[in-house]
Amino acid sequence: MKKQKRYRPYHRKWYGLAVAGLALASQTASAQHDPLQPYQGKIGKTFKETQQWWPERKKAKAGAPNIVYIVIDDAGYGSSSAFGGLIPTPTLDSLANNGLRYTNFYTTAICSPTRASLLTGRNQHSVHIGENQGAGTPGYDRIIPFEKGFASEILRENGYNTYAVGKWHLTPLYDQTQAGPFHRWPTGRGFDHFYGFLPAATDQWHPLLWEDNYKVEKDDHDHQPFTTLITDKAIHYVAEQKSIDPDKPFFLYYAPGATHAPHHVPKEWINKFKGKFDQGWDRYREEVLARQKKLGVVPAYVQLPPTTYGVEKWDELSPEKKKLYARYFEIYAAQFAHLDHEIGRLVTYLNDIEQLENTLIFVSIGDNGASKEGNTDGTPGFVLDPQLSEAEKLKQTLAKIDLLGTEYSSPNYPQGWAQATNTPFRYLKQDANAEGGTHNPLIVFWPKGIKEKGTLRKQFAHVSDILPTTLELAGARVPEAINGYAQEPLEGTSFAYSLGQPGQPSRHTVQYFEIKGSRAIYKDGWKAGAYHVGGTGYATDKWELFNLNEDFNERFDLAAQYPQKLQELKDLFDAEAWKYNVYPLKDRTETPAVQEPGPFDGRDHIVLYGGISQVTQGPNLNNRSFSVTANVVLPAGGAEGVLFSNGGHFGGISLFVQNKKLQVVYNNGFEQYTLVADKQPLPTGAAQVKLDFQLESPGKGGLLSLSVNGAPAGQTTVRKLIGRTAEGISVGKDILTPVSPKYQTPFAFTGTVKNITIDIDAGGSRQASRNRPAGGAR
Repeated sequence: MKKQKRYRPYHRKWYGLAVAGLALASQTASAQHDPLQPYQGKIGKTFKETQQWWPERKKAKAGAPNIVYIVIDDAGYGSSSAFGGLIPTPTLDSLANNGLRYTNFYTTAICSPTRASLLTGRNQHSVHIGENQGAGTPGYDRIIPFEKGFASEILRENGYNTYAVGKWHLTPLYDQTQAGPFHRWPTGRGFDHFYGFLPAATDQWHPLLWEDNYKVEKDDHDHQPFTTLITDKAIHYVAEQKSIDPDKPFFLYYAPGATHAPHHVPKEWINKFKGKFDQGWDRYREEVLARQKKLGVVPAYVQLPPTTYGVEKWDELSPEKKKLYARYFEIYAAQFAHLDHEIGRLVTYLNDIEQLENTLIFVSIGDNGASKEGNTDGTPGFVLDPQLSEAEKLKQTLAKIDLLGTEYSSPNYPQGWAQATNTPFRYLKQDANAEGGTHNPLIVFWPKGIKEKGTLRKQFAHVSDILPTTLELAGARVPEAINGYAQEPLEGTSFAYSLGQPGQPSRHTVQYFEIKGSRAIYKDGWKAGAYHVGGTGYATDKWELFNLNEDFNERFDLAAQYPQKLQELKDLFDAEAWKYNVYPLKDRTETPAVQEPGPFDGRDHIVLYGGISQVTQGPNLNNRSFSVTANVVLPAGGAEGVLFSNGGHFGGISLFVQNKKLQVVYNNGFEQYTLVADKQPLPTGAAQVKLDFQLESPGKGGLLSLSVNGAPAGQTTVRKLIGRTAEGISVGKDILTPVSPKYQTPFAFTGTVKNITIDIDAGGSRQASRNRPAGGAR
């Protein structure tokens, strides 16, 4: 086993005590507690006269399997070689060949709702996670009721240890700070340990890491990708558990950030795929469909649907575009292959310690279809001047093509590759009306429990069905109450019957889908769906009708032919929508904007104290006037380092001392404005330094100035504002990537930062982009 590297959070001892006290005071339930069992012994005056008795410890059913949920992010039906894709995934191939391939499995079309449905066994809106962004209604407020227990809570009540590594994306935005409360974090919802990140995405080289409820400040010089870190941690958790209590089963939720953008992966993996996709996305679709038919994961009659979103034909692209677009996909394929390698390390370890035979593994290849967020041309991540022409942007990106996939980029592929990896379906991630958004591969692997290895299962299954299936196969049950909360029924349907009965008809016969107003309803193989364009009226959306029993990939709209069937399904959607909190529909274009509240909303005066760890959910400084005042102590001989930083090398602001001079850099991603306080030297001892930014007008530039102990020290004009910042706020250092190229992280301040005060113009727009971790709203 590879030696586990430990990353220690800042001031863990005293900070942990403070958090523990907060948790107890607010009853966060970060540890599960059973009711005290009535004493069944006999008490005497002495131990000689006493009959001792110990409460019975919870035990899983004899022979209960270990359970692993693996959720790959943003992967289409035709990506992995396990389902006919051209990206080699030998580990997934092996799991499928020694397990079962489910060819009729569905997710919700976007990240957070799929995960909520998976872990609760209920519909997404029913557990208040209707979408990635919150709103103040029961279907969208992102406050998962405790009456709807997680798999982790249920399995722990049934005698399991429980671990989560990777992406979480299920905690309300305003709870995602060191102050908690933590009852809606992984450790508050039944997981014994958590190691990963909280929002939708993170930089894979410089992740926003948490361990349990503690902020982890990863060594800036450690260049292991995030997927390697979580695999190491998963193996570490299992090793500890099986060393101490080998007969106790475990539940592991393994949710890597891959293959969500940004696509980051070691260079040697990218090199393996150079030139592999020069044939382009049209040829990719054709080859994959042929492979899928050979595997049997699509019917033999299936033909490719027309292109989606106006994707250009590969042969009509310029040589420059072909070069860049091919590189984008080489990086994506490399990240996917690297993830497969890391899953392989976990599987190999379980085999080495003789646990694999009785481990039940569910692999969802995608929490939705392939991502359309790379738009037409792909996104490199390094910011390009929006005033440049498309030709100039292409030229600049090609000049930096070797940076793609490294820590100096944040890439996502063009929609042509999304369409290709979604073969044979139309539409993409977020499109809940269509198979391309919701139809994903599922692998079920369990050597001890599956006899017909390598075969297919065609029963309809939804992500909400995995928990009921798990409980049936593990011989576990949902307790009547968890932590005093009476449990409501699961809404998914177990497909455990299908493991040994491939010919049995589907038992899950009705399922709705909805994301951002695009919606669909499935019943007994018939499906009606309506694509919604944001900002348009829902009543004008066109409904389509398909018979999936005969039309696997929705090529033939039967709405005009069967109007009564269409109306029947529309009425059914309406009934399901009212039942499960889908209404009111929202598409993110509402005025005023529907926005989930953050931890600093409504506060225009914020004091941050020296010694705190990184604040990943900072206040909104974008498109607003603000000031940052630092109270510091400067030793004799001077000091240097960062006093305050917000963001990173893709955009941010840093106030720092270098060469005994106070400096500020305002980095909008493609240009940097650096101001040096030449007019005022820094004193020795206690001092107050300040940066001030006065917005010219919303969306325009502003005036940036510095002062030392109240005396003006310089000013400069900023002509282009910062957009979204990705790395939160740090005090006394710059964590993750540097805002300024003038220093390397963490560039910790060698004096003392007593506190940082942020004052924000109360008249600034509260709907401007809030400072969030990368991908916070995806």
